Amino acid sequence: MSDLFDDDGGNAPALSVSQLSGAVKRVVEGEFGHVRVRGEVGRVSRPASGHLYLDLKDDRAVLASVVWKGVASKLAHQPEAGMEVIATGRLTTFPGQSRYQLVIEHIAPAGVGALMAMLEKRKAALAAEGLFAAERKQALPYLPEIIGVVTSPSGAVIRDILHRLRARFPRKVLVWPAVVQGAKCEAEVAAAVRGFNAFTPGGALPRPDVLIVARGGGSLEDLWGFNEEAVVRAVAESEIPVITAVGHETDTTLVDYAADRRAPTPTAAAEMAVPVRAELLATLAALEARRVAAMARRLEAGGQRLRDLSRALPRADAILAERQQRLDGLAMRLPQALLGFVQQKQLRLSKAAMRPMMLAQDVQHRREKLGEAARRLPQAFLNLVAHKRQDMGRHALRSAPLAREIQFNRKNLEALERTRQSLHYKNTLKRGFAIVRGDGAVVTDAKTAKKAAQIELEFADGRLKLGAGKPKPAAKKPVADQGSLF
Repeated sequence: MSDLFDDDGGNAPALSVSQLSGAVKRVVEGEFGHVRVRGEVGRVSRPASGHLYLDLKDDRAVLASVVWKGVASKLAHQPEAGMEVIATGRLTTFPGQSRYQLVIEHIAPAGVGALMAMLEKRKAALAAEGLFAAERKQALPYLPEIIGVVTSPSGAVIRDILHRLRARFPRKVLVWPAVVQGAKCEAEVAAAVRGFNAFTPGGALPRPDVLIVARGGGSLEDLWGFNEEAVVRAVAESEIPVITAVGHETDTTLVDYAADRRAPTPTAAAEMAVPVRAELLATLAALEARRVAAMARRLEAGGQRLRDLSRALPRADAILAERQQRLDGLAMRLPQALLGFVQQKQLRLSKAAMRPMMLAQDVQHRREKLGEAARRLPQAFLNLVAHKRQDMGRHALRSAPLAREIQFNRKNLEALERTRQSLHYKNTLKRGFAIVRGDGAVVTDAKTAKKAAQIELEFADGRLKLGAGKPKPAAKKPVADQGSLF
């Protein structure tokens, strides 16, 4: 062997890098074809290829490891950083980087303690994200119409749930079959929860009002699918309230922390989902009895209150008696008041009817005064002239004022003459009036006109005689001439 490393190399053959790497690979794989290694998971890498790369380490060394895609997809527990595991596989080399690595064919936590440590670490990480926060919890519907159940369709769990629902309050149940143990548990349970949430409310397949995720009891490894992150996130994100019943009462999984309610058993989950129908009917009957009793008490109290108030009110006949008495008094005064009213109106009507006659009398009186003044006017004028002449003779110096006074008196005389002419009845006839005479006398009303034998109308331009009216009976004494209306 020492000859291979002589300065001149001797006769030893020169190996290529690939040949040397291959020789090392055969030696390593031959010596370590099947190994079991216990260590702590360090760096974990999951590329898009599906392979899993990780480091196994202890306090003094690090061993690079790889889990091929086919094996990684079937692992019951996915390795996480910090988890203590036992890996089984074969040791090989990677010539491209001049290093050796462990090809893992099986990996599992190193006992229950390792699983619990990983569980606590995962619980702390999910709690830090707020997935277990109390404010995220939803209230369960009091009486759901449809209940969705995620469990194995062949186990005793679904039978217990259906039996309990029938006994308490029968409801419609939709079952989504899912594997509740093993490698497929995580994917199928998460898909079932998200599938129920994807239902359209009011669609052909009705959307449940509440979900129950349940399975029977088992070991920590059996229940591990409900500790997986995908299931926990699906339950936490569910818009439908979720009740979990995984394992026995002492079993607790991470999905229980994310659910809206946790039931110790599947039967208890069914009891949480619906009330007891008989108890509900009894409660309704009790409430109805209380309502009837309360209404009766209210009506009785109202009636008593009304009776108390009615006693404080005055009697109806006493209130009406005074007003009825006033009505009787007014009724007795009404005829007299109507009679007085009619008489008052008749008096006003009579006065209005007498006004033309009074006007005619006033006109006649003024005409007589005007005629008297007209008869006295020439003599008064002559007397005035004579008197003025005498005054002129006595007072020659005052001739000018006398002339003015004569002029003033002349104007007054002319004004009086115009007044006399305007008041003459001929001028009134020119304005469209006419004088009615019956049998030669002036007629001022229709009654007298009907009795006249001959009607005559006097206009401004002449007189017109009309046909004979009712024959006039012979008068005992002649009727005096009434004179002209004007």
